[in-house]
Amino acid sequence: MIDSKTSFSLEGIVPPLVTPLLSDNVLDVIGLEKLINHVINGGVHAIFILGTTGELSRLSYTLKKEVIQNSYRIINKRVPLLVGITDTSIQESFKLEKIAFDTGADAVVLAPPFYYHVEQQELLEYFKTVAENISLPLFLYNMPARTHISIDIETARQASEIPGIVGIKDSSGDFDYFKKLLEALKDKPNFSVFVGPEEIMAQSVLLGASGGVNGGANLFPELYVQLYEAARTGDLETVANLQGVVDQISSNLYQVGKGHGQPNFIKILKEALCQKGICKAIMEKPYIPFSTDQKQQISIFLNNIEVPDTLKKLERYE
Repeated sequence: MIDSKTSFSLEGIVPPLVTPLLSDNVLDVIGLEKLINHVINGGVHAIFILGTTGELSRLSYTLKKEVIQNSYRIINKRVPLLVGITDTSIQESFKLEKIAFDTGADAVVLAPPFYYHVEQQELLEYFKTVAENISLPLFLYNMPARTHISIDIETARQASEIPGIVGIKDSSGDFDYFKKLLEALKDKPNFSVFVGPEEIMAQSVLLGASGGVNGGANLFPELYVQLYEAARTGDLETVANLQGVVDQISSNLYQVGKGHGQPNFIKILKEALCQKGICKAIMEKPYIPFSTDQKQQISIFLNNIEVPDTLKKLERYE
């Protein structure tokens, strides 16, 4: 089992999938199927469910199990399936991993347990304990804005030595941190280092990152896949053209609702996917739907995204 855990390697674009819902605690299975087929047809290299974008912290355990089992069935081994197992209780993380393993998932993803403060040595021991007690390869997930705990560079380096820990996703948005992370792990070519914020994905790949776990790939999978490929091959002209589209999305679409507080990225994604006819815009409580004006803003932004000729397959919103 250890051999399969340590040999797993991944690179490319891995969308952190939203969780389509019909109502509170009711999975939209048809919407999930449409979304999975949409991103796979867009060329993504794997799929990550039950992450931040998937509303992991708000979903019931029953619903999480349904998401894992239905995602695996729909994907049908076309791409690897990664499952988020982050929880405040290590025992619940173990239970989620067992469901993922029994279902047939390829790897799991774990952020630090949130709410209480954790020292770096405690965090390292926590990762080690999880890795030793699960059957699937483990990716770490640095998301300090949500967990209020950052995985220090040295902690990540030491964690990379633990059998079964095969990679890390950094969603800190701190590019200096990410560059130091790449430097610290440069002697581990089989250890995957992914970046979350899509605004710096191409720049990160040019520096040696494994790829991006980018929420926008739910909407425009071809865009992020082709941007990744251009960065991976050093095609700087194509990178510049496609990065312009990503910047449009970030500075316009992702800012809807900002005047009423911090923009809700997941809520925006779900509304945009709803307008595309893929799934409903429903989120678990306490979130409520956008106003009519905000929905109209999203529609306008979607229709005004300027797609370069180099992106042949990117679908436009009509």
